[in-house]
Amino acid sequence: MMYWEKLSKEAITIKVNQALSKNIRFDKNKIMGTSISFLDPIVFDKKYKRNAPFLTSMIHNPDHRGCHTINVNGSLFEGTKELELDVIRICAEELLGGQAGMQDGYIASGGTEANITALWIFRNLFKRRYGAKNSEIVIFCSRDTHYSIYKASNLLGIDIVSLQVDNNTRQIKPHVLEDKIASAKENGKKYFIFVANMGTTMFGSVDDIDMITSIFDKADVFYKVHVDAAFGGFIYPFTNAENELSFANKKVASVSLDAHKMLQTPYGTGMFLIRKGYFEYLKPQEKTFFTETDLTLSGSRSGASAIAIWMVLMAYGSSGLREKVLKMVNRTKWLCEELSKKGIDYYNNPYMNIVSIRNEDITKELVEFYNLVPDNHESPNWWKVVTMAHVDKMLIGDFLESE
Repeated sequence: MMYWEKLSKEAITIKVNQALSKNIRFDKNKIMGTSISFLDPIVFDKKYKRNAPFLTSMIHNPDHRGCHTINVNGSLFEGTKELELDVIRICAEELLGGQAGMQDGYIASGGTEANITALWIFRNLFKRRYGAKNSEIVIFCSRDTHYSIYKASNLLGIDIVSLQVDNNTRQIKPHVLEDKIASAKENGKKYFIFVANMGTTMFGSVDDIDMITSIFDKADVFYKVHVDAAFGGFIYPFTNAENELSFANKKVASVSLDAHKMLQTPYGTGMFLIRKGYFEYLKPQEKTFFTETDLTLSGSRSGASAIAIWMVLMAYGSSGLREKVLKMVNRTKWLCEELSKKGIDYYNNPYMNIVSIRNEDITKELVEFYNLVPDNHESPNWWKVVTMAHVDKMLIGDFLESE
């Protein structure tokens, strides 16, 4: 057996600080290409008093395993679980238009876990209710969809079809969707899962759900719709009053969110939301240690994650969050206007805070200096700028002057 040396508290502190010093800093480095930022300063500032509720929750270490909208799972951590339930209610009902008490959900580790959980549920539904084979189930998604959907395909053993999009609008081409559905049916596919994007990671593009579901309906196939709103879920509902990718749309079964992006909460604060009744398909069919009290993918998880989201939601209220989001979107609009004046080609969804610039319109020096992110690391076609909280007008101005 190997042994490692014990370090003093002072040595541990020095080592950790040395490690942190090698990381990028949102307040010091010029970082414009990522969908992450520093923690929200209103809730998580450097003064201990304001941080106390969150830090205290970490020290108390509440275990929030399970889905509390279904089963509170005892009263050991009843108090903090009530805060998680409040977060789920606010996001499912007030943000995403769900009917009161008609959605289940839990705080997940992030959008990846939430996306996998959605597809896991639908796969099980098709198998248990209709006797489907894995070979008869298929996932459909835009080519701009997050890579977590491909993880889900691999883990669940079901095929995936990536749909071509228009290079300028980033929308799925209707005839492509029609052809791919017909081809899938010919190849024995009977059950479809469509993953709709509310803000793709690279472009901030939003899928036309009405067009997509009308084509599925016309094809007369059985399908379920999951909305990946990991990036856009805390933006798009505030900026577009006619958002169709919500629980107000009966075609939408589930939604994934990430609070550690636009809400600026600590990492590990994603969210999975789904209509009532679907979690039934995660219950084990055989006797096992896996119990009905925990139907989640992650199992044990820190209640501090739920508390972090609750604190931010309460610190702003809906009007405050809308104002915060609109400021970022307005800065994005200004960036787009200035790029247009320079004759630079870009893509931007007007309701989102991502601007993707074509590779031929930007220099390698700018990309490296401002830490922009490409659509493809080997042969990039686009580079994105994300106007997160730390990307202020001064930083954007510097970027534009360098262009």
